Parts: sequence; structure tokens; C-alpha cells
Amino acid sequence: MVNQSGKKKGKIFKKKQNIPVSNIVEELCAKYNTIDEAAIKTFDDLPLSSETQKGLKESNYIEPLPIQKQSIGLALRGEDILGAAQTGSGKTLAFLVPVIELLYREQWTRDHGIGALIITPTRELAYQIFETLKQIGKYHKFSAALIIGGQNKRFEKNRINQCNILICTPGRLLEHMDENPLFDCTGMKILVLDEADRCLEVCFQENMNAIIENLPPCRQTLLFSATQTKSVVDLARLSLKQPVYVSVHELSQHATPAKLQQSYVICNLEDKMALLWSFLKAHEREKIIVFFSTCKQVNYTYEAFFSLIRTKHTFPPRTHLAKIYGRMSQQQRLENYRIFNDKQRVVLFATDVAARGLDFQNVHWVVQMDCPEDANTYIHRAGRTARYQAGGNSLLVLLPSELAMLDRLADKKIPIKKLK
Repeated sequence: MVNQSGKKKGKIFKKKQNIPVSNIVEELCAKYNTIDEAAIKTFDDLPLSSETQKGLKESNYIEPLPIQKQSIGLALRGEDILGAAQTGSGKTLAFLVPVIELLYREQWTRDHGIGALIITPTRELAYQIFETLKQIGKYHKFSAALIIGGQNKRFEKNRINQCNILICTPGRLLEHMDENPLFDCTGMKILVLDEADRCLEVCFQENMNAIIENLPPCRQTLLFSATQTKSVVDLARLSLKQPVYVSVHELSQHATPAKLQQSYVICNLEDKMALLWSFLKAHEREKIIVFFSTCKQVNYTYEAFFSLIRTKHTFPPRTHLAKIYGRMSQQQRLENYRIFNDKQRVVLFATDVAARGLDFQNVHWVVQMDCPEDANTYIHRAGRTARYQAGGNSLLVLLPSELAMLDRLADKKIPIKKLK
């Protein structure tokens, strides 16, 4: 550019204005009451911080799923939520986004200590939530920690109070509450229970009661599960304040995903292993999870089938076997979790420790070799396939004495057909 005197005129750069964070927060909060769920097409339509928006886009989260559309706005406004949605429907983002945004609005830093607790019943699910949080929250300044059994407790102890978000299992969290003088959650702002109905069952009752006693009563609470609790006793224990019930599939024709093909077969006890062997041979190029009731059954079947494959070479060499059950070391469980996720021709033998929340990729079949203890357990097991509106198949193996389970499934609106 040349001026009238013939001399070149330099470019004028305007200094970028730094808008105070308090102003940005105020603008976001002003938009919360105007959120229109029906108008939400992408995450850009939600009043979220630029850091969260950037993390979501880079993680390829573009269009929010129904449970996310209905619950994120409510949670941003500070409501307590009971969120219920079919397996594989995106519940993890439905609570992680509000957690991140709450701490952003409060301008939470390392010095503030623990601001959010996310409690889940299994280590694998806690690990999965932690990995998702690292993806979508990487542009925020607050810190997070994974607090689960099987890890170095001394390492956790020394840094736990410098972390802002704790993702944990009930047992290990209670250990720190009881034994760690550095643990302090008196300023905590939000509590999340993922797979809430499981967290509140009898097997966790003692731990959860002790944990809740140590939490500040003035907090926001979010409960999410595919089979949500509505127990008045449970809700009273958690000090929920007029919780909003969000269920995107409550009026659906079926309790399980529409593209999940479900069938059952009646089999005598002595024929179960032969049936499973034949099934795996017929589907040797597919990704399959096989559920058993006990650790011993998982280990026995894994060792027996591994030996058969090795000696008889009856499966293609690229078929992998893996196992997950509660008594394995944490390192083994995570390694087998990764193997199953990464491979295409693979069979995972598992107990119900793998039945809840875990987002396994592209599972073709779920086989339930043992009758589940109730219809909810069936829903969670079968939900490891047909996730995020994809297709999948489920096979339930019943003994002649277990046919009453079919009535329980019918009561839960679960369509299942008999195979001969």
C-alpha cells in the first residue's frame, strides 16, 4: 500500500483483545435458560467454552446423541439428573461435558483441590471414562486422576489432593477417604455415578454409604445408567434435590437397541461346551464376547479352548482369545481389554465385570452362556454390541430349568426369538 507522498505504508496490526474469563462465563451462563433441545444439531449449538468445543471437534464428536441433547442443558443449569438411556447411547459425554463446564465456570485450579467425583463400579469403565476425559478436556487447565484398585496407592496418595477431577471405583475411593490425611473433598461441586443402579446395589452399599457421609451436602449430583434406579431410599441416600428424570427411550417399543437381533437356545448342561465350540467355529471371522457367571468358568473355558486351538489348529491362526474377570491383575485386565478392542477376529471370555458401560468396538455377537441373574443384567450384557445405532446379535443359552427368564425379559419389553 502506498500513501500520497509516494512512501510505502506499513501494515497496521490491531492487537487482539483479551476478553476477561469472567465476561465469557457470564455470557455462557446467560444462554443456559434459552437452550432449545429440538434446535440442537451439533455441539456448536450448545453454550460451551471454546476449550471444550475444540476438544470435542478434535475427538470427532460433532452431533450430540439424544441423551446428550436432553441432559447437558439441564446439567449446565445446575439440576440434579437421573439419566436413563439404552446401552451404547452416549451417556459418558452427557455427564463429562457438564463436569468440565462447571469447573471452567468456577475457574477451578490445582490449588482448589477436588471439584468433581465420578464413581463407577468397574476399573475398566473408570479407565474408559478417564481416556475420554483426556480427549475432550485437554485444552482446560484443571487436572484429573484415575483412582482404582490394582494401581500404586502410594503414588495416588501423594498427588490426589492436587487433582480436580477424580474418576474412581468405590472401594479404592473409600480407602483414600479413610487412610489418606491429604484427601479433602469438602469443596467438591459435583458428584457423578455412572452405572448408578449398580453402584447403589447391596454389594456396594456399605462402601457407598460411607462415601456419601464424607461428601458435602451442597453439591450437584448426576446419575446415569441404562437401567436407572428410581428407589426413594437410594435417592434419599444421595441427598438429591428434586432430580429431573431424563429417559430418551422410556416410550420406545423395546428396552434394547432397535438393531440388536436377539435369540435364545435351550441346551442341556452337558452339551453347553460343545454348543459354544460349534458356535465359535461357525463365526470364526467375527468379534465375540462370551459371558459366564464365575471367574472359574471363564478361566476353565479359556484354557480349554486355547489348548484345543493350539493342538488341533482348528481356528485360523489370526483368531485371538482373551479373558477378563475380577481376580485378574489390573495390568492383565487392561491388556486384554486393549487386545479385544484392537483385534477383529477375537473371542473374549468374561464375567459381568465386562458387562457394564465398556465401549468395545464393532462387536458382532454377545453370547450369554449362563442365565443372567435378572433382566437388567441381560440388558447390560447384550448392550456390548449394537452400540451407537449400529447392528449386532445376542444369543442367550438357557437350561430347561431356566425358562422363567423369558417371562422376565418379556416384562422388560425385550424381544427375543427361539433358535432350534
